[in-house]
Amino acid sequence: MKRVRAHLKRLNKPSVKTIQSPEGDLIDCIPSHLQPAFDHPKLKGQKPLDPPERPRGPPPTDPAMAVYFQSWAISGEFCPEGTVPIRRTTEADILRASSVKRFAKKPMATLRRNSASSGHEHAVGYVTGDQYFGAKASLNVWSPRVSSPSEFSLSQIWVIAGSFGQDLNTIEAGWQVSPELYGDNHPRFFTYWTTDAYQATGCYNLLCSGFVQTNNKVAIGAAISPVSMFNGGQFDITLLVWKDPKHGNWWLEFGSGLLVGYWPSFLFSHLARHASMVQFGGEVVNSRPAGAHTATQMGSGHFAGEGFARASYFRNLQVVDWDNNLVPPPNLRLLADHPRCYDIFGGINSVWGNFFYYGGPGRNPRCPS
Repeated sequence: MKRVRAHLKRLNKPSVKTIQSPEGDLIDCIPSHLQPAFDHPKLKGQKPLDPPERPRGPPPTDPAMAVYFQSWAISGEFCPEGTVPIRRTTEADILRASSVKRFAKKPMATLRRNSASSGHEHAVGYVTGDQYFGAKASLNVWSPRVSSPSEFSLSQIWVIAGSFGQDLNTIEAGWQVSPELYGDNHPRFFTYWTTDAYQATGCYNLLCSGFVQTNNKVAIGAAISPVSMFNGGQFDITLLVWKDPKHGNWWLEFGSGLLVGYWPSFLFSHLARHASMVQFGGEVVNSRPAGAHTATQMGSGHFAGEGFARASYFRNLQVVDWDNNLVPPPNLRLLADHPRCYDIFGGINSVWGNFFYYGGPGRNPRCPS
């Protein structure tokens, strides 16, 4: 408990204001220069950087719309200028982890490298074989059932470099349901990074020194609301990750034009230069409860073939090229590790550009084990 409390003290900085969310989260407004990133020896005493040059593509629409995708902000109350909203970590959050050391870290071997990737199952679209400087997509948000507290279900963009050995670098952003990390089943906006294949470096959200937040209206790790309904309204979020051509840092934009912050270039080895792969899609953990395949859902919990308003989707997929242009992903490939459990189906049209539907129910008569 001593180690838990020491870790909490490191994570939860002194706040100037606290806002309670409908889910019971406490969102602390932390002075920008006191956020966890600035505990890093290479960032100590610095201030967040100014916004970079945005990739060339269609101009952003209304940044204000993105704000109301988080339930803590629905009341219209925000953190003051000069502060950043950070979800307060509780003792219970840390105690749910396998250890203090593994708190806020993804299990190792969590990226799709072959169809038997140690309990992690994917349905993804990906590009490889070139140099990539970012990625953008819109994805609809659901509230999938997660069967076991140690499992999760997420939908995200991965920006990847390095080999699938010890030196894998990733930057990740999307939405996830993770009872272990958050203590509930709400879909939440999240980020992740690693520079050594999920071993010692990196973490979710702002739960270690790394990501520098520059925005006072978006709380990473907070619940997203509303969510898509089966045969009802569809709600999607747009995410853009790109490498600033001037300083080399990787920036994150949420919604349309709302800059969240950046991962400093020095955190990475391979990604300090560029990415060699981009993935879009879903991932679940299958811990095989009771010796059978998990019933944890991916996306909406329905197969891709059910289509709009039933299946989950990614639309308007783009990558950022060497010249900071947003372009359609060349040679996009689709892959489902276990298509009888979770599948994927894609296409191209004039409104959605490159898109795909993906997901599934997990355990079913065609996916029993």
